[in-house]
Amino acid sequence: MRLKNVLTAALLASAALAAPAQAQAPAQAEAQAPIEATAKGPVGWDVYRRLDRLPELPVGVQTKQFSSFDRTADNNDGFEGKFTCLSSSAPGCLLAEHTGAGEVQAIWFTRDGGDVTRTGKITIELDGRKVVEASLQDLVNGKLGAPFVYPLVGNADQSSGGVYLEVPMPFTRSMRITTEQNPLFYHVSYRTFADAEGVTTFDPADKAQDVIDRLKAGGDPKPALQGARTQDVQVKLAPGQSVRVADTRGSGLLSAIKLSLPQAEQVLPDTLADEGRAFGRNGSSEFTVKIDPANDGVRLTRRIDPAIGRQVAKVLVDGQEVAQWAPSKLGAAGMWAEETVDLPGAATKGKSQITVKNVFVSSDNDYNEFTYWVDSAGKRTDTVDVGDAADEAAHGYKIVAQTWQGERTFAFPMDQDEIAKVRATQEVLQGLRLRIRFDGERTVDAPVGEFFGSAHAMMPVKSLMYDMDPKTRSMSSWWPMPYKSGATVELYNDSDRTIEGQASVTSARRPMTGNVGYFRTQSRAGGTTPGKSWTFLRATGQGKFVGVSHTMRGPTTRNYLEGDERVYVDGSRSPQIHGTGTEDFYQAGWYFNRETFNTPFHGNPSHLAPATGCPAQNDCTGAYRLMIGDAVPFGSALTFDIEHGWTNDVEGVYSSTAYWYGADRPASARTDALRVGDQASERAHDYTGEGEVTTLDSAFEGDFRNLDTLKATQRVTEGPVGFTLKIDKNNRGVELRRTGDQSVAGQHAEVTVNGHRLADWVQPLGNTSRKWLEDVYQIPAEATRGHREITVQLTPKTPWSAASYTAWSLR
Repeated sequence: MRLKNVLTAALLASAALAAPAQAQAPAQAEAQAPIEATAKGPVGWDVYRRLDRLPELPVGVQTKQFSSFDRTADNNDGFEGKFTCLSSSAPGCLLAEHTGAGEVQAIWFTRDGGDVTRTGKITIELDGRKVVEASLQDLVNGKLGAPFVYPLVGNADQSSGGVYLEVPMPFTRSMRITTEQNPLFYHVSYRTFADAEGVTTFDPADKAQDVIDRLKAGGDPKPALQGARTQDVQVKLAPGQSVRVADTRGSGLLSAIKLSLPQAEQVLPDTLADEGRAFGRNGSSEFTVKIDPANDGVRLTRRIDPAIGRQVAKVLVDGQEVAQWAPSKLGAAGMWAEETVDLPGAATKGKSQITVKNVFVSSDNDYNEFTYWVDSAGKRTDTVDVGDAADEAAHGYKIVAQTWQGERTFAFPMDQDEIAKVRATQEVLQGLRLRIRFDGERTVDAPVGEFFGSAHAMMPVKSLMYDMDPKTRSMSSWWPMPYKSGATVELYNDSDRTIEGQASVTSARRPMTGNVGYFRTQSRAGGTTPGKSWTFLRATGQGKFVGVSHTMRGPTTRNYLEGDERVYVDGSRSPQIHGTGTEDFYQAGWYFNRETFNTPFHGNPSHLAPATGCPAQNDCTGAYRLMIGDAVPFGSALTFDIEHGWTNDVEGVYSSTAYWYGADRPASARTDALRVGDQASERAHDYTGEGEVTTLDSAFEGDFRNLDTLKATQRVTEGPVGFTLKIDKNNRGVELRRTGDQSVAGQHAEVTVNGHRLADWVQPLGNTSRKWLEDVYQIPAEATRGHREITVQLTPKTPWSAASYTAWSLR
């Protein structure tokens, strides 16, 4: 059977599809209300109820993240909890804080293999009210009840080593999140708004059952589309050929795309769940087993997890050292290995039982064991089921210096015919490309497997905006894709085999109005570059990032998954999002320690080892992350990348398809800048304020190897600060960007702009290693519209640092 991605994307057919005449419907019947863009877009539960509004490009909205990332840019992202708490006090560990309007969207934690019990209680305060105050483990287990139930929350079994919360929680004035104990690894992704118009504080009593039911049901999550038509087209493509499967005219919306590909077979290895234990340095295990006295020696076989490299142990029989377990040759994560060692007859002959002791010699971590089989005199004479209490007692099992106990479900190696089918399916998934043009511009060109969520293998994918169904060998997508004058959908065969199947496209007439972007993808493939992060998306103009499908290949240790994601918005030198690891970005943990999984928001649908279709000496992982409520908007530019390995030091072969909406025109522009400490600049901007002028030479957070450094003058003051900056008269609000020294954490100032008393500027971040920080204060349009300049007055409540202030006018 061949592994292949089901391109089950329900694409909207349009007014003039290249389809049979009977697929056409009267144009007037397809007319529908236009997409009305508001400044913020949907807020709260409407984020999920109105996914038809996903193409809207928000104004006055930023997506940010607090996380436990290593402030020195190395890899200590939570192992010791050194960088986890913004501050610690009687209420506990402060994880996130914001003053002003916004929305908490995605929260993730891990520790202790995914068990977050020791973190204790989590408290979420919005607008001064505690909307959550409960055990974190109970919360992610769904014990609080709706709306805090799966799939809006998930535990480590449901999210493969991580726990998460995807309940949208808006607030109008303030947000604060604490945990009782240091949680070690965490992210809090949240949106900030320039004003509170249209925002209602989250009410945990609103169970949002319709949203929960919709997320559980799968399929197209958008409201029903009036006048929609679907056209089916049979496809047969020789290598190098392309075929147009939809051609629409007039203003409309592609709503669904579906591909059925009979050659995309799912090939599954045999799997088994087994309990086991592990011991570390100075550790051992011991048990007594039956043997045939007529033996000329005994063969001992052990089932292990070979992903832990260099496991070596001495073998003693009745206290005498007779052999040694050698390192496994398989070395693959997610696979079972069965290793053997021969015990000499001199230690076993004539005995009816022996006591075996395994003594730790070396390992990359520890020595694990799940089952032992004993063969003597040509037959199986005993079996030890490690982890089974009764069987352990029957064999006198003992363990010293235990490091782990639990259950693993792993696969067994495939035969060569099965692997050949896997690779044939990979050729189809990676070689067939989906190409879409909107209004004459090609904005989508992606391999179908990756576009629909899994390029390594035809595996189940059950995300909010697309899925793959191996049973029907089909793939569906429900991204809303608006256009003004027409759209064409094509398939191109870039593989070496003829590909057959069926394509379905659904569309409807609909005016494209308001601040709406075209649906776009950015696909890349190739080897990683030492010292440089892998780019998911680099774009200019206005837009928003809404997700990524990521296909990875690297060492069998899986340490390429150590890489952190980073997001830079509108040319800022500080990342607005800085993660803690690749599987953490996909809201899992510990290298996906529960193996493959799917949720509507994120997943790890495929994991292959050399014995199941990945090239020799390699590990293959496929993952996806949708950022819907926490989509990342940008006004002029975005760079979204991810490391490979601790500091871009692990080689791999990557492919990725980023999903985003965008318009070529920028929606923000820098209109003025004040250089603090520069006398001419201060005079030109009517700067007033105390504080000695000093020079700081330091770096911004981000890349470990390629430091972004700055040497500049600054002032640190606790006295009032005032200045003016030029802005665009026709602005839709202004973003005020400050470059300052964050070596003193928790800076806070009162803000008045053009006489309007606004929300306080509160920045809880701090970094004594990389001291420069660029942070943004959002000024609402009510204080700036119609003005050619802003007069800003700051009243610090703490020491306040600034080297520059820059005005970005929103359009």
